[in-house]
Amino acid sequence: MDDIPFSPLPAISSLFIIGTLSYPAGSCDGYTALDEPRRNYLFTSFSMPGFPINTDIQRTNIWVRYIGIGGDTVISVCAPLYYGGVYYPMYLTFTHPQSESETPTTGYACGNVGGCCNYNVAIQVIYCSSGGFYVYKQVNNHPINHMGYVTYHRNCVAGSCGPLAKCSTTKNGGCECVSGYKIPPTHLPTNESYGCQDINECAKTANLCGPHSNCTNLPGAYNCSCLEGFAPSDRALALNPSRNPCTDVNECVEIEKVCGGFGECTNTQGNYTCTCYKGCKPDGPFNCQDIDECADTPGLCGLHSVCTNAPGTFHCSCVEGYFSSTGVLWETNVTVCDSVDDIIASIVPPEGQSKEMYFLYQMNQQLRENPDIVLSEGSVTNSLSTALKVSGVGSISAQKASTGQVWSGAGKDGGESGSVVLKISELLVNALVDPSQGGVNKSIQTPELDISLQVIEANSTDTSSLSARGNTMDINLQALARNNNGTASAVFLTVSGMESLLGASFLQTENHTEMLSDVITATLPKINHTQLSEPVNFTMHHKRRLAEPGLMTCVYWKDRGVEYGNGTEGKMRHWSVDGCWVVFSDENYTVCSCSHLSTFALIMQTGETVSEDNPFLEWVNRMCVIVGLVFFALAILTFLLCSWNPKINNTARLHLCLCLFLSHLLLLLDYTYITHKLVCSIMAGLLHFLVVASFLWMLLEALQLYLLVQRLSRIQVIQRDGLQKKYLYLIGYGIPLVIVGVSAAVKQDGYGGTKVCWLKPEQYFTWAVLGPVCTVLALNWILFCVTIWSLRPTLANMKSDVSQSKDTRLIIFKILAQFVILGCTWVLGFFQSTMVFKYLFIVLNSQQGTFLYIVHCLFNKEVRDEYRKWLGCSSSSSTPDSMKGAPSVSEDLDKAGK
Repeated sequence: MDDIPFSPLPAISSLFIIGTLSYPAGSCDGYTALDEPRRNYLFTSFSMPGFPINTDIQRTNIWVRYIGIGGDTVISVCAPLYYGGVYYPMYLTFTHPQSESETPTTGYACGNVGGCCNYNVAIQVIYCSSGGFYVYKQVNNHPINHMGYVTYHRNCVAGSCGPLAKCSTTKNGGCECVSGYKIPPTHLPTNESYGCQDINECAKTANLCGPHSNCTNLPGAYNCSCLEGFAPSDRALALNPSRNPCTDVNECVEIEKVCGGFGECTNTQGNYTCTCYKGCKPDGPFNCQDIDECADTPGLCGLHSVCTNAPGTFHCSCVEGYFSSTGVLWETNVTVCDSVDDIIASIVPPEGQSKEMYFLYQMNQQLRENPDIVLSEGSVTNSLSTALKVSGVGSISAQKASTGQVWSGAGKDGGESGSVVLKISELLVNALVDPSQGGVNKSIQTPELDISLQVIEANSTDTSSLSARGNTMDINLQALARNNNGTASAVFLTVSGMESLLGASFLQTENHTEMLSDVITATLPKINHTQLSEPVNFTMHHKRRLAEPGLMTCVYWKDRGVEYGNGTEGKMRHWSVDGCWVVFSDENYTVCSCSHLSTFALIMQTGETVSEDNPFLEWVNRMCVIVGLVFFALAILTFLLCSWNPKINNTARLHLCLCLFLSHLLLLLDYTYITHKLVCSIMAGLLHFLVVASFLWMLLEALQLYLLVQRLSRIQVIQRDGLQKKYLYLIGYGIPLVIVGVSAAVKQDGYGGTKVCWLKPEQYFTWAVLGPVCTVLALNWILFCVTIWSLRPTLANMKSDVSQSKDTRLIIFKILAQFVILGCTWVLGFFQSTMVFKYLFIVLNSQQGTFLYIVHCLFNKEVRDEYRKWLGCSSSSSTPDSMKGAPSVSEDLDKAGK
């Protein structure tokens, strides 16, 4: 207890306030301050040093003020025994004054001595307004010892009760420790601290966090955590002993390969144990590692063999030129590797069958009798290499095939042994698949083989694309996996030299054939439902770059009705096109799409055997182009320099000649810039523009001819034939400019080449010119046919005129010439498989300028008159009789209209 005499004003200052005091002298200005934290209303300890404290009995007729942590106001309610550090707590029975007064408020203070207010003491209270506090004066002595006043905080503010304690507004301003803290029973509060100390909940409450857990005490709190090997029942929620207790973690399920992938895991309470598989050994208490039997035991597989270690086991296979004495199945301590030549020599085949074919049939039969076996890579490659060697393919046969030599080997023909080898290869690669393993991507390459294997699950996001020797297969394995218990597998392989067995001659056709790709095999091993949900695409690279492609044929090997090993003739063995078609083809590769899986190849058919270089055809082409350029030049000069009838609109004809002249000239001179890549690309783009523009001017010429005929059929007076020039220019040059601009923007490297500066035939880019050309050709054919049909009555009315000219052949010639001028003969470009169509295409289309000059210039009387003026000739001396009266097409139609 600290008694602190207190006087708020110095003695000199009191001279100036005499007569202004509103409280009894010595009360608000002469009290004793008591700072005793144990007086607080909520302090309940009775084990502290000095208990019970009996000091208030001595303070009679003394003004006191209560300050500090214990509180500033005497309580006005009956407190339980032992509160405030005394036996009998005292409280006021009257209300505290709310204003300052010279007259103290007098009443009684009661003590709880076996009952509230059994004993009382007179007491006076003054409210000191200048400081906002109360002072108290006990008038008489206590009637009983161990009675004492209990206080509280009238206004709770931060820090009222000191550190780690709080002032409770709901408990009459009493002080109590914050959560997680308490006052020890023997502690006496001090002026600096109420005495709150951390509660060790973990020691106080046994098993506080529940079973299989750790309790960690923290300042004012505690933390629960599960023991190692345990976790909350719901991992997403915090540990709770009653609602979310610690439970055992099953490490065998939750931790992938917890035993290192080579052992069996057994879960225990809070732990697990590992039991290593056969072929594995412990590596620490919770791990197993593979035993490398091949390294530990040299010569384990015997002579002429290869030992390959595998997880938990090992595999034996024979080296090149040797084969297992027990076939494709290796039997430990039984199988030895024998020379293939010795094995073949020791065979005694049935009558009518070769030793080699007997060996192949036996290998095939053993594989068919063991459909579920899983073989190592070494066994598969050795078995397949042996089958190829015995069949006559092998590396040597592959070299023969590349030089064009025909097949020579086992069997009556290549088809017989080829069919057996295909079946063996399919069964062997099927044996590579282990159904218990998912998510496998494996590639095997040898000088003779290229195998790609993929096993995926239905929820896999991997792309199902397999490749072998530059050829690729795209298949929707995810869809197959959904129909086959969640997994599906595919194998894609090529075997060098198989084309020497299964040549292009097995395609039943009268055309010349050439094997243009590797023979590829695609299969779906060890799955039940092999029905494809969508076609499979194969991208097959050509064995040579094609300068002049023929008819590309996607084929598969068809072998029906043949029982292996019975000597049946293979009449049903051949390449078939059923279910396969070409999706895209260029000079380097072809994309085939098939609705089934089998063994596939790409065969090119040509109608005639033509060498890649044909000097005479090239010479004819150049000569015809040069002649055509001369007549294009004559027509252009004539259209520009001659005076024409105002009714005749030569705009389309002039610009048709200009575009065709420039395009033919660029093609003729392409050898001058073919080696310059940038120049070649620019010229290719310009040529693209000129070709498309040429065909659009052909279309405009056909349209104007059609409109002219329609006006004549309605007997209209023709002021000027054709469309206005602004529309002609907009169509003739605007559309080609847009097409070329879009093409260049979509594929910036699409122009150029190595043999001719033109559009590169990649990703359907050639349709940038084929599309407009095909459209114009179709429209021109339609317009030409409709025009001729509309001219029937007009031509009938011209009989008298024709009879006068005595040259009906002239009209027929003009019609046929117009057929060429309108570009209708360009359809011959789609029939270039024979030389006849090649020559027709070159001759007719290179002479569009010739026919245009003859029909629209030479047959025009006004033009001929202009020619005579230029040449200084007489009116008729130099003109043949047949030409004197020959009108132009427009003149013919105009006359007919009249």
